[in-house]
Amino acid sequence: MLVKVYGSAVFGVEATTITVEVNVASGIGYHLVGLPDNAIKESSFRIVAALQNNSYKFPGKKITVNMAPADLRKEGSAYDLTLALGILAASQQIKSSKISDYIIMGELSLDGGLQPIKGALPIAIKAKEEGFKGIILPIQNVKEAAIVTGLEVYGVSSIQQVIRFFDKDIPLERTEINTREEFYNNLEHLEHDFSDVKGQESIKRCMEIAAAGGHNIILIGPPGAGKTMLAKRLPSILPPMTLREALETTKIHSVVGKIKENVGLMSQRPFRSPHHTISDVALVGGGAYPQPGEISLSHNGVLFLDELPEFKRGVLEVMRQPLEDREVTISRAKFTVTYPSSFMLVASMNPSPSGFFNDPDSPHSSTPVEMQRYLSKISGPLLDRIDIHIEVTPVPFDKLSEERKGESSVDIRTRVTAARHLQTSRFQNNEKVHYNAQMNVKQIREFCKLDEASKNLLKIAMERLNLSARAYDRILKVARTIADLEASEHIQGAHISEAIQYRSLDREGWLG
Repeated sequence: MLVKVYGSAVFGVEATTITVEVNVASGIGYHLVGLPDNAIKESSFRIVAALQNNSYKFPGKKITVNMAPADLRKEGSAYDLTLALGILAASQQIKSSKISDYIIMGELSLDGGLQPIKGALPIAIKAKEEGFKGIILPIQNVKEAAIVTGLEVYGVSSIQQVIRFFDKDIPLERTEINTREEFYNNLEHLEHDFSDVKGQESIKRCMEIAAAGGHNIILIGPPGAGKTMLAKRLPSILPPMTLREALETTKIHSVVGKIKENVGLMSQRPFRSPHHTISDVALVGGGAYPQPGEISLSHNGVLFLDELPEFKRGVLEVMRQPLEDREVTISRAKFTVTYPSSFMLVASMNPSPSGFFNDPDSPHSSTPVEMQRYLSKISGPLLDRIDIHIEVTPVPFDKLSEERKGESSVDIRTRVTAARHLQTSRFQNNEKVHYNAQMNVKQIREFCKLDEASKNLLKIAMERLNLSARAYDRILKVARTIADLEASEHIQGAHISEAIQYRSLDREGWLG
């Protein structure tokens, strides 16, 4: 008897429906075709044990299983439940009348229990698009899939529950979530707050500008100056995620199985901080079966690279294209996958190998040659793609011992959100641009027009600091953001002056 059961495969951040055709005929043998990987080939052992431990049998006949489309590579153990139900239905041990109405996914334990799968959200989205009645998957993934409205989502903990549902019409408990209500309820929960930071008012101002315009920023200062503390609080002043951004972000994290158990839609912007030993593939994504890297996991959030010169130069260089295009394309012989990677880059570094720069009280010092060698680990083109360079100095004792709390993240976020609303209105006719950092050259010329005094000021700075054409554009973008924070329609000389100050690494004599 031939039975068709449906599963799903995830490529990039999109799912593709897989038809599992199971035919049981006279003879002996188990034949699994359709480009399965080793994890799927090994599924027969898990299925046999799971069925036996639940009082069912693996038929001793000729079983042929085809996973269509047959020319598409399938991977992972999430097809165990799909294959097991197909075999039971084809061998007439259970009814098969309703089985084709559902997408069925799950990894089997030997006792028939179910383990969580990856990519539940894109699978559920595809199931709804293709008109399936519902989706059956492990209970650990049920909240993630239930984000999709108009689809029956059933979370199960064992194969026995699924068998009873199809064979004896014992209903499963449907999971329904009010996506909007849950999303907006969790939106204001902030883990870190800028009110915890003592002093550093000028650095907070930089972080506010960076957040308002989506600008990349690098913090340069000695150990203990507060670089990491400031970076971790940046997501708390970014505008709250929109529902569309939350769905995009959740899909990417779902594909790599990074969604926490019993969590549906991600409501907080991601903050990723990879170690400096990370490989280029782990950073940008890839592998034999491409997976998103850290820059895609940072989509709509913050990627923090602590001690930037300690990262391998080759790893940093592969970020140059994603920083410009805000997406990563991974090509293989038979397919191409594109992952979104619109993130804010926040980097930190010591100004010298010892960590102290021109500090007469420090017992450590570095020669100009050592400092130059240290800084040369970061290429000029990469630094050009970072809009704001700012020096972070240690906080004096009198500031550290102050009882008074600083300005809260909520207050700063209010100003940032207001500036973002101006930018959203400005770029409403362009689907690819949402904030100032995303402007291309044409848009910079249109929205960053200067008066004569501002032009002269920028010209002097360009000549004295020997800035590149890309640095020129970065200054204009930052100046536009500073003007937006003041709700100013035009860029003024003061805005240009402040933006020029945030190009520390371009200044001649910075090495002392």
